[in-house]
Amino acid sequence: MPNPQISAIICTHNRDSYLGAAIDSLLSQDFTGDYEVIVVDNASTDRTREVVESRLPHPRLHYLFEPTAGLSIARNTGAKAARSPILAYLDDDAVASPQWLRMLHHAYETNEQLAIAGGKVTLLWAPGMIPPRWLSPELAGNLGAYDLGDTVTYIDRPGLTPRGLNYSIRRTFLDTIGGFDIHLGRVGKNLLSNEELHVTERALNMGLQVAYLPEALVAHNVAPERLHPLWFLKRSWWQGISECYRERLAGRAGIHQIPRGTERLLRGVYRSLKGVGDPAERFDGLVYAYGQIGYIRAAVQGILPTAQWHKHL
Repeated sequence: MPNPQISAIICTHNRDSYLGAAIDSLLSQDFTGDYEVIVVDNASTDRTREVVESRLPHPRLHYLFEPTAGLSIARNTGAKAARSPILAYLDDDAVASPQWLRMLHHAYETNEQLAIAGGKVTLLWAPGMIPPRWLSPELAGNLGAYDLGDTVTYIDRPGLTPRGLNYSIRRTFLDTIGGFDIHLGRVGKNLLSNEELHVTERALNMGLQVAYLPEALVAHNVAPERLHPLWFLKRSWWQGISECYRERLAGRAGIHQIPRGTERLLRGVYRSLKGVGDPAERFDGLVYAYGQIGYIRAAVQGILPTAQWHKHL
C-alpha cells in the first residue's frame, strides 16, 4: 500500500464512551485518496483499547499506546508514527463530517504556504441537555465552539487559531519547530492549553499561513459535567496560566506581565458588574477575571528560578 496522503490522528485518554463514534467518523470519510487513521492511547485505564480493537483489522486503522501522560506528548507520538505529509488531529469526543479530510487535503495541496488549517466546530448536546442561561457565546468557545463564518479565512493573530479538536498541520512545519511543546497542552486532569496558539504564532512569525476552512466541519460532544460554573472557572484559571507560559516561551515574560494581568482582571470585574442584569454577561466577566488571577499568579512564579516555575505549575 502506498504512503497515505493525509493522516487522521486521535489522541485519547479515558474517553471510551465517545471514542467509537470519533473513529467511525474517520473510517467513513469521502476522501478518495489514501489515508490512515491512528489512535494514540495516552495512558488510558478504561476500555479504550477494546474500542479500537473491535474495529480492527480495518486496513486504515492503527493503534498506539503512549504511556507518558500529556496531550502534546501524544500528538508528537502520533506525528512520528504517521506516514503522510499532512497531519489532521481530531479529539476523541468529536465527530468529523464526511468531507473533513477531503477539505483539509485540498487546502494544503493548493497552497504551499499553508502550515496550519482547521474548520468550523459545532456543539453536540446530550439528549435533554439545555444550555444554561449563563452560558454566553464567548464561553461556548470553551466547550469547543468555533465559527468564523462561511468563507475561508486566513488567521492573522494567534487568538483566532483553529481549535485543537479540529486541527491540521503540515509535517515539514511541525518538524521545523520540533513538534508540539510538551510543557503546553493537557496532562491528566489539569486544563493547561494554548499549545495551538503557540504553534500558530510561530507559523505567522515565519511568514506562513494559517487557515479557517468552514467546510472542514466537526461536531464536539458537550460532556454533562462541563455545564457547571466551577468547570468554567477552573478552565479559565488554567487558560490564564497557559497564556502566561506561552508568553514566556515567546520571550515576552517579566515583571510587566503583572500590571498587564491586573488591568485585564479589573476589566473582567467591570464587565461582570456592568452585566449584573444579564446572567451570561455577568458570568462571562467573572470567568475572565478569574483567569487573570491565574495569569498573575503564574507571572509572579515565573520571576522565580526556572525549577520553581515548573514546580508551581
